[in-house]
Amino acid sequence: MRTPRRAARVAVLDPAGSVFLFRYDNPEVGVHWAMPGGGLEQGESPRQAAEREVREETGWTDLVIEDGVLCLWEHDFTRAGTPVRQHEHIFLAFAPRRDSAGDLTAAHAEDGIQRWRWWSPAELAGGHEPLWPPQLPGLLDGVRRNGAPAAPVDLGFVPNGPAVRESTR
Repeated sequence: MRTPRRAARVAVLDPAGSVFLFRYDNPEVGVHWAMPGGGLEQGESPRQAAEREVREETGWTDLVIEDGVLCLWEHDFTRAGTPVRQHEHIFLAFAPRRDSAGDLTAAHAEDGIQRWRWWSPAELAGGHEPLWPPQLPGLLDGVRRNGAPAAPVDLGFVPNGPAVRESTR
């Protein structure tokens, strides 16, 4: 039995088409990379949550999130010891390539963020690391070629793939 959870994320693209991602190592799904975002708070819309989460996790206060939703998807993982089925709205934003702003050490530790980096389109397409959602390279390739979709792409439920665990050596 999984606890339902609603969340929102933001695909932040730089002018060259690279995307900003965080690295996590989850007890259930292993190492993976995901966009800034997280759970909705009481009374919050997905867009409001996306704006708040990107601010809390990157320190960026000037990011403008595009109208509309890039995609929707559901997936399972364990959050704070609780198995959840998370339904996510993923939004899109364009910004210059930059580092996170301010001291985010405590916020990242609380969220289980190990590190961050910008991923180029070629690196995303290389398939060397698990991504949330796994279809992210294709989704962003479509955005780079054709712009944001007129309606959200609904990925439905995406089962977890094989976990890639960080080496303890």
